[in-house]
Amino acid sequence: MDIHSKPIQERIDWVVDLARRYSSEFTSPESYLARKRYLAVHPTDIIALKCMDGRINIPVATQTPPGIIQPFRNLGGRFDLGWPHLNETLAHHVEQIVGTGRQILVLITYHFSKGDPSRGCAGFNYDTEAVIAHTHAIKEQMEFMFGHGHATVYPILCGFETDEDALILHGRDGNKLNLAELPISQTDTLLPWLTKLYPDMSAQMRDDLLPLLTGNLEHIAHVRGLKRTLDIEHREWMICIGRGFDFLHTPNLALIIGPYSPNLADPIRKAASIILNNMQTGRIPDDGFLVLASSPYHEVGMDRARADLKARFATEFTAQVIQSEFPALARKMHLRTAVLNWASRNLELTGS
Repeated sequence: MDIHSKPIQERIDWVVDLARRYSSEFTSPESYLARKRYLAVHPTDIIALKCMDGRINIPVATQTPPGIIQPFRNLGGRFDLGWPHLNETLAHHVEQIVGTGRQILVLITYHFSKGDPSRGCAGFNYDTEAVIAHTHAIKEQMEFMFGHGHATVYPILCGFETDEDALILHGRDGNKLNLAELPISQTDTLLPWLTKLYPDMSAQMRDDLLPLLTGNLEHIAHVRGLKRTLDIEHREWMICIGRGFDFLHTPNLALIIGPYSPNLADPIRKAASIILNNMQTGRIPDDGFLVLASSPYHEVGMDRARADLKARFATEFTAQVIQSEFPALARKMHLRTAVLNWASRNLELTGS
């Protein structure tokens, strides 16, 4: 179904149903047990810093159960560990994981298309070298914050080629492994590759990274057997603010702005200008667009109330920026506020 061309209310109803179906699958007995079994064998915590682009679905591309890889998503994949909220969120997450005796692997990702540069990262004007330079800067910040010894937190640069969903691992001294160039028959070479790329990585962490690479080889082979349509045009009709949008892994659907930058007005303006251009060029109907704010909570009571207040603020702030900068577009704006139950990934709408 081409949801992009439907009337705005049908599109909103579709998104709400998509979130419901994602939560239903996430909380199913099979999914729950798969996560428990996986973590019992592979205890390393995995974080992925990535762009909001819906094509970058690392759990699917690595055949990893949902809920194992913790995402940090932002418009353009831009992050700065000096941002107070991002700084505190990462530090809190690391402290929680370390308290259980586990290590943390951080995938700092960038994406590009080998077939057409215009299918690359729009947030960096399709300049892949600029994106890679940015990921290097994030890695340096990670090492400054958590240590260069990598005994607990190990950040690695990881490319994502969107035509085939292939991972590219960057190691020391310019060495890298492009999984698109490795035959699926050579899975036995993956562990030696990891040892070469990351000689100071613990054996446990290498063993826990290995299934992602094996899964990616199998996924690449599957993708090559498909007649795959490569979406090029921007057709986004949603602006999402906050966290809790894992269910939106659909290309050209939403512009996701993480709650991390101290200057949220700038990415909101950029997202609104993209929505406006999509309407003006006829790529989406001009009958309306959706602003969806979400904040996760772990406990009922105070924690949920705190998340509700954060989400309400995000909704109101986004609406104010768009009303000030794009008054005509603001009249077509549909606002929804939600909190996300982290345990069930259930998106609970709290206001409109």
